[in-house]
Amino acid sequence: MKKILTIFLISIISQILALNVFAGSDGTVELSKKNNSEEKNTEVKDCFETLNRGVFAFNQGLDKVFFKPIAKVYRHFPKPIRSGTSNALSNLSNVVTVPNNILQGQIKEAAINALRFSINSTLGIAGIFDVASYYGLNKLEKEDYGQTLGTWGVNEGCYFVLPVIGPTTVRDSLGSIVNFSGGDAWYNVTVANNTKYFENSDYYYSRLTAGIDFRAKNLEAFDSLKKNSLDLYASVRSLYLQDRIRKILNLDETTETMNDDDWEDIDTQ
Repeated sequence: MKKILTIFLISIISQILALNVFAGSDGTVELSKKNNSEEKNTEVKDCFETLNRGVFAFNQGLDKVFFKPIAKVYRHFPKPIRSGTSNALSNLSNVVTVPNNILQGQIKEAAINALRFSINSTLGIAGIFDVASYYGLNKLEKEDYGQTLGTWGVNEGCYFVLPVIGPTTVRDSLGSIVNFSGGDAWYNVTVANNTKYFENSDYYYSRLTAGIDFRAKNLEAFDSLKKNSLDLYASVRSLYLQDRIRKILNLDETTETMNDDDWEDIDTQ
């Protein structure tokens, strides 16, 4: 049980670090789908707001003394190291994205991501180099089990904030648990099953590094959010919910922030 809890905490750290950073100031999410002019307007209940605000303050303090300083150091690493790390982590995420593509009926996307994973894991040396893009197989949006539940019509449930883990909903928490129930191949070969190729720590390090990598890409965006938000808690809540809806609907629209792009793209902005 202790091991499962540790894995859960580390694997979801990226949710608090990997937030795209600008949103409205309330819990209402309003996004339109340009292709067919569909519009989704939903309000997710903040069932435990008083408690959530306390936990949010704790997480902000933890970010200030731990995650942000590490992200700043990482930001000064040579670009090839940052790009290679980001590429490898993105490639690894396909082991979760591909099954969710299939579960959502995205067969073409599943095929592309499976080919990307195969090519980059071999020719790209464990995904360090994005060789697949040179063959016209460009990187697609990541998918997870929370998104799949959303496409199946499962409601978000209450919004809440967990220590360290950060913003989530009942639906997204359930989706995350699927990773530890056989839904994440990387978890299966590192933690769930003893293999001679990988250690348990490989999974932990990869999840933590993914969060730090994203946090480093969004240093300026986080600072801007804090500076311009009248209510930081409400802005982050709206941001999280808005980003999740965007991903579930596969919208082209993005929040006004840096995205999880390649380091080459970010460094030239």
